[in-house]
Amino acid sequence: MTMRIAFKIFLTLAVLLATSSAALAERFAINSPEGRLSVYFEVDSQGRLTYSASRSGQPVLLTSPLGFEFKKHPKLGKKVEILKTEERTVDEVWYPLYGERDKETNFFNEGSLFLRDTGENLDYRVVCRVYDDGFAFRTIIPPQKGFGSFELMAENTHFAFPDDHSAWWILDNWDTYELIYSNTPVTQIGKVDNPLNPEHTHGASRGDAPHGCNTPVTMETKDGLFLAIHEAMLTDYAGMTLVLADESTPTLKSQLVPWPDGVKVRGEAPFETPWRTVQVASSPGGLVESSMILNLNEPNKLGRVDYIKPMKLLGVWWSMHLGAETWGMEGGRHGATTENVKRYIDFAAANGFDGVLVEGWNTGWESWYKDDNFDFTTPYKDFDLEGITAYAREKGVELVGHLETGGQIESFEERLVPALDQYERVGVTSVKTGYAGKIRPPGQYHHGQWMVRHYRKVVEEAARHGITVNAHEPIKDTGIRRTYPNMMTREGVRGMEWNAWSRGNPPEHTVNIAFTRGLAGPMDYTPGIFDITFKNTGDKYQFWNKIDGLETKGRLHSTLARQLALFVVLYSPIQMASDLPENYQGHPAFQFLRDVPVDWGLSGVLDGKLGDYIAVVRESEGDWYLGAITDENARTLKVPLDFLAKGRKYQVTTYKDASDAHYETNPTAYKIDKTELVAGEVKEMELPLAPGGGIAIQFKAL
Repeated sequence: MTMRIAFKIFLTLAVLLATSSAALAERFAINSPEGRLSVYFEVDSQGRLTYSASRSGQPVLLTSPLGFEFKKHPKLGKKVEILKTEERTVDEVWYPLYGERDKETNFFNEGSLFLRDTGENLDYRVVCRVYDDGFAFRTIIPPQKGFGSFELMAENTHFAFPDDHSAWWILDNWDTYELIYSNTPVTQIGKVDNPLNPEHTHGASRGDAPHGCNTPVTMETKDGLFLAIHEAMLTDYAGMTLVLADESTPTLKSQLVPWPDGVKVRGEAPFETPWRTVQVASSPGGLVESSMILNLNEPNKLGRVDYIKPMKLLGVWWSMHLGAETWGMEGGRHGATTENVKRYIDFAAANGFDGVLVEGWNTGWESWYKDDNFDFTTPYKDFDLEGITAYAREKGVELVGHLETGGQIESFEERLVPALDQYERVGVTSVKTGYAGKIRPPGQYHHGQWMVRHYRKVVEEAARHGITVNAHEPIKDTGIRRTYPNMMTREGVRGMEWNAWSRGNPPEHTVNIAFTRGLAGPMDYTPGIFDITFKNTGDKYQFWNKIDGLETKGRLHSTLARQLALFVVLYSPIQMASDLPENYQGHPAFQFLRDVPVDWGLSGVLDGKLGDYIAVVRESEGDWYLGAITDENARTLKVPLDFLAKGRKYQVTTYKDASDAHYETNPTAYKIDKTELVAGEVKEMELPLAPGGGIAIQFKAL
């Protein structure tokens, strides 16, 4: 029997429900709404539950087994019967508080398999949603006789690829995602060290577990498809990494980050996994444009949301990474002084910025990594918290707070509520958290279930105080900002600061993260450095590094125009123009950072190639902004202008690399051009990109 129910409660929802008997369900297929993508579930000849997928008849995943191992139920998924199946279609429109689009469409066909594992005598359910741009599945085991409290030892979800695809991945270090991406065949994932990642090699936080990769991992097939494997709605579960199922075939399987005793997930029934996601597109830009990860999460659970707003910031931050100033008071170079922060606030107010992030205002930085003496509420003697927040309000600027834990989780949780109480009392509505270093107590990892619980606790407690969160050293983004929109952005990437105190990020890094880490959600990369070679820092620069046996200071591997373009290419609803105010003062290119929004009505990818280049456009209140970046190679892209409103006149301001610009030899050479055009009369535009360069364009509607 089939019925369709349509209703509207601030959205449009269509549901199609069907039930079939087990006797007819030897192979259960779920198709995408347009019918091109199909996912199949069946029980193989050995009694195992398996799945596979195809797109327009082309294999996406070969037969891949699913299963779990619990302490009390070691072989779940080995002897399975399909009891019944149910189907429905959902077609809803919802409106996020902020994002890359002001409207999201959540359109999928869903199939549910009600199963019985006869070997373990357990009933459970697998739910699969198939979108036009990918699919996702999760497992739910309800409370029942013999299954109450549980300890999961392994999740055996496999992804069997039909060929040895080209993959972009980072090593599955269980404490960090701050790595340069490698590009290898699938069968080489976890087997090689990227030479640009000397700080995080195979030996880092791994135990004796097999090596693999973190997610998202992005792939290009020989047949012109693009895939990305990730997860959605990670809640009270361990983060999923991927390892090779064997040495000879391009098959990956899940490997969960453990507790100290080796258990992966523990809790009380019902047992519910996150969604295991497979995005599928005919272009790399199609992966970037997908909203599937976000849509797989539950709707907003928060009541009050008036404090949640996108923000463009300055920050007392970069000077510390350069070593010109310090987080603590040692050496007489403290950055977060009342006088210095007022200078930032004045500059922010004069240039239309929403806030100023202040790191290092609270006592305890001298004890970092040594003990639990971080004090999250007591200012250093040269910082007046109440006075500076009042001063910021008078200027129409907000102070953005900071809570660095140094990995001292138990101590931080004891002091979390008082710290948020204080921020709420002085009117701070946005806080950046940090978890640099090893997690304490020892044996816990940033990406394990214990820390997943902690990160969520902070988000929920912050919501109770009317505070948004920007998490650094976080658990990966899996779209929970739909459910908890105060979880606005996070790091989880090798960001700008690595250019200050290492050999830096190569030009292709920001291209790659747009197609990998960026698929997970908003990314606080902190772009916008104008002093590319730190020339203006002079003798104040403190960090020198030995690279290939030679002592050298850090620098960016980027042109100045590229730094502007990153504000469009890398999405975050909280963006910090990260350079020092004196490097922006009077600089003509700073006008783009004044103008560029951080919240968007529409977004799209005009062109892109994994590892090489990407061009992104975004719209806000009728104006459009374009950002394009390239790797170490110069190139000229030709992009269509059909995103503009036909017949509308636009003032076009272009910030581009000068003809002799080069990220190594002439990084600050740029040119600003202004012209007008009528959309439709000009069909396309050329985008010249210098080596390591970029271009940023404002199309202002007239």
